[in-house]
Amino acid sequence: MMPRLIPPSLRGRLRRPHPVATGLIILALAGCERGADGRGAQGADAGPPTVSTAVVEAATVPRTLDLPGRLTSTRVAEVRAQVAGIIQERAFKEGSLVAKGDVLFRIDPAVYRAEVDAKSAALDRAEATRVQALRQSERTETLLERQAASTAQHDITTAALRQAEADVASAKAQLARARIDLDYATVRAPIGGRIGRALVTEGALVGQGDATKLALIQQVDPIFTDFNAPADDPGRLASAKEETEVRLVLPDGSLHTDAGRLLFTDVSVDPGTGQVSLRATFPNPKVALLPGTYVRVRVAKGILPGAVVVPAQAIQRSSAGVAQVYVVGEDRTATLRPMRAGALTDAGWIVEDGLKAGETVVVEGFQRIQPGMAVNPLPWHGARTAAASAKP
Repeated sequence: MMPRLIPPSLRGRLRRPHPVATGLIILALAGCERGADGRGAQGADAGPPTVSTAVVEAATVPRTLDLPGRLTSTRVAEVRAQVAGIIQERAFKEGSLVAKGDVLFRIDPAVYRAEVDAKSAALDRAEATRVQALRQSERTETLLERQAASTAQHDITTAALRQAEADVASAKAQLARARIDLDYATVRAPIGGRIGRALVTEGALVGQGDATKLALIQQVDPIFTDFNAPADDPGRLASAKEETEVRLVLPDGSLHTDAGRLLFTDVSVDPGTGQVSLRATFPNPKVALLPGTYVRVRVAKGILPGAVVVPAQAIQRSSAGVAQVYVVGEDRTATLRPMRAGALTDAGWIVEDGLKAGETVVVEGFQRIQPGMAVNPLPWHGARTAAASAKP
């Protein structure tokens, strides 16, 4: 059979592939490559996820008791105007530390300075009268010895002298009172501590009819912590309060730098709560602790041997607020188990229920696993400290 001839007009079209067909072929090849890569990546992730694990240990830890408390100032002083007048100057910076005797406000002293001058003049007049009465009394006494004056005249001059002396004493007291009022025109800090905002401004009339409150000073170094304890505990705490260590747990879970000491235990039990009030004092040189802050007070109560301790990082909370951990079994399967944590120590949380010594828990990486999933456990090399962790 003779080959079929192709017209010259079609030969160029057959040799050049159509642009649309070429694009479809490229997309198909790319899809195949992505499919192959996806199957490869899926195959790589098919292995069990790697997690860091630690063995729950039994250790000897301090026995502690965490109690809720509130910080209070050592001393509180309300700065009030003791004399009436117009505020001329505020001499302190709001929120700063002031020392006892520092000038805080100045009240217009013109009236009180004039009063001092008037009382000083009255004292001079009384002194002159006393001198005159003294000399008259001395002359009368001389005349009485010479029998040139009667006893009645002597008695009159003696009484006049005593009255003049009383007038001098009264004038001195009035002058002292006037000087006190003049001194009160300069308002000074009654105690040292941190002062709050000024409650009056320059130009305000204060002390007119009552003692106007000008500012509030609180002494915060050291600072007190008031807290309550069950009625069966304060007796032991009070009997050995010198040896009892008290630490302050801040709202973020960290411990205050300096340890405190117990000051006293109340002598009566609150009939409504069955608790006793206690007070501890803590150093606060940097004023990092502020009055009114709610804190937890950690009281040492001896040593607890054989306590089961779990690292703080291993504990998580459920949506219901229940503490729970992932426990890895011998078959390397992670199981989510609820637990109950006790006090916090440097080694971790003391386990009260839910775990026992020798079990393995997931410390890091539990975000990537689900209950019942197989895992690849690796030893955890983190520090066993929980000072900065919050109680679950």
